[in-house]
Amino acid sequence: MPADRLHLVRHGEVHNPRRVLYGRLPGYGLSADGRRMARQAAEYVKGLGRPIAALVVSPLQRTQESAEPFTEIFGIEPLIDERVIEPTNVFEGRHMARALVNPWNWRHLRRPALPSWGEPYVEVIARMNAAMTQAWESVDGGDVVIVSHQLPIWVTHLAVAGLPSRHDPRDRRCALSSITSLEMVDGRWTEVSYAEPASTAGAVDVGAV
Repeated sequence: MPADRLHLVRHGEVHNPRRVLYGRLPGYGLSADGRRMARQAAEYVKGLGRPIAALVVSPLQRTQESAEPFTEIFGIEPLIDERVIEPTNVFEGRHMARALVNPWNWRHLRRPALPSWGEPYVEVIARMNAAMTQAWESVDGGDVVIVSHQLPIWVTHLAVAGLPSRHDPRDRRCALSSITSLEMVDGRWTEVSYAEPASTAGAVDVGAV
């Protein structure tokens, strides 16, 4: 038997005092509030009363730190999977407000449906689906938790819902430490719930990449 349910968990708030778009840059771990959010997400999953059979994590620091409460609570070690990582972005390390007013950068915005500033949405969706499917099939019952990032989770939601992948980052329904839960029914992913168990009031870095 494969898994029973799969939970896509976004990482908690990142310590980002310079307010840059960090993307895949190293050295961006969770803030103190981010660690609290990650624990609230893990405790929410525990409260569901469902056994966790596998824990899959993006290789970036913020996701690995967000997975730590799951390891502590469920006693399961994370498996790092490059396929659930944050997409590439040409604006990494920059302040977006300043970058977008510079005419030199406008060439990166010419095809927002692709998008032209980073990894194509279709590729993000494909690698996420591959990682999700492998994790789903790798266990004999129980649930799977995948700790990933806002954009990969959101475009996966859009694909599952049959919606276009082009979107406004400000409109993503994927809060810090939120949980998007899915099941595979007749070979197709179906979203069964979305939850925001962590208190994000006062969060400084909400990260829309």
